[in-house]
Amino acid sequence: MTATTTDQGPQPRLGCTTEADGRITFGLRLAPGTRDPRLLLRLRPRKGQPERVRHSLALEAAGDGHHTAVLPTGTALAEGRWDVYLTDGPDGERRRLRPGLRDLRALVDGHTRDRSAPVAVRIPYVTKDGFLAIRTWLRDAHAEAGSLTVADGALRVAARLHGAEFGAGAAVRLRLRGTGTERSLAPRVADDRRDFTFTVGLAELGAGPGKRVWEVYVWPAATAPPVRVARLLDDIADRADIHVQPAVPVGGTVVRPYYTAGNDLAVAVTPAG
Repeated sequence: MTATTTDQGPQPRLGCTTEADGRITFGLRLAPGTRDPRLLLRLRPRKGQPERVRHSLALEAAGDGHHTAVLPTGTALAEGRWDVYLTDGPDGERRRLRPGLRDLRALVDGHTRDRSAPVAVRIPYVTKDGFLAIRTWLRDAHAEAGSLTVADGALRVAARLHGAEFGAGAAVRLRLRGTGTERSLAPRVADDRRDFTFTVGLAELGAGPGKRVWEVYVWPAATAPPVRVARLLDDIADRADIHVQPAVPVGGTVVRPYYTAGNDLAVAVTPAG
């Protein structure tokens, strides 16, 4: 099924259907006589930086004014946020597109499927100003966060590796943002060398002055590159305001695990009050 819409106004609504393998099929209805319609995906540049990365998809007529375009699984999209435009040719005028029906059902249980390297994730979403965009991640390996449990003065995290396996010398390290300070922990690794858990004392993280943020990484082996612990494998593009963890008083501070704007796991420490 391809999601479409009947809106033929100045800003046609673009629907999309995602597949478990990352394929996205777009659909919309255009006015008769539209010439060489295309979808332009533009990697949103950082503030003050020029636009550098674009990807164009041809819209094919499917009858009765309907047009479809496919973003194949094998097309690598750099990590970031991709804005979607309608154009009349490769260099035609751009029009932002409002979202139609977004069928993301295939992504909901994405955390249950193992991913090979590189781990590529694509989630269509609606921007704050009401347009369709795609949030993407592209990582050599990924550690998908599962349950977070705060009890008895400690944080316990369960996660699973994708695109890598555990070997000798594995470690979990919490890095204090903006410094060289680290806390190293030994993960408990399951027999499949993918599932793992770790526990860190909240008092250990809370010690120190001012506001601090600990970022969470795992080294699958002593010689392996670090892998960020995050939660990416479902249909939620921005979970910071959705999965809110409780804040726990620890001495003169408050400690709270949270997900960053990039859906990476971190632990915030703020002075009490």
